[in-house]
Amino acid sequence: MTATGAGTASPLTVQGIDNILFTVGDLDAAVDYYGARLGLPLVFRLDDRGIALFRLGDEPPGLLVRESAEAGSPTSNDTRPRVWLEVADARAAGAELARRGLSPLGDPFAVATGWTVEVADPWGNIVGFTDYTTMPERARRR
Repeated sequence: MTATGAGTASPLTVQGIDNILFTVGDLDAAVDYYGARLGLPLVFRLDDRGIALFRLGDEPPGLLVRESAEAGSPTSNDTRPRVWLEVADARAAGAELARRGLSPLGDPFAVATGWTVEVADPWGNIVGFTDYTTMPERARRR
């Protein structure tokens, strides 16, 4: 595969993220977890299709959860699906998650850009909250 020149797009030129999809075992429990517990705004829910979409910040991409009897359960396997969401202060986010009764997978940990804290939903999908406190020039404009 070769790079394309400026102004030309190949069929595989990525224009951005459409949505992030997680498989869950129970749609009601997922709506509670992602909506009520993590505080993500629910965009829509289609019970007949077993899906719900949550807004992730002000950007168009969202987190789509899809109900399936084949959803995994939490494990210690580090290859579980994950998405990291940018927040102003990951350590404060970890404290808020604990206040909401969620148990982070561990203490906030240092990453190249700042700090990250992660939680797992009941099916093993991981949501991380990460900040850019050591590289504010790379953070989204607030």
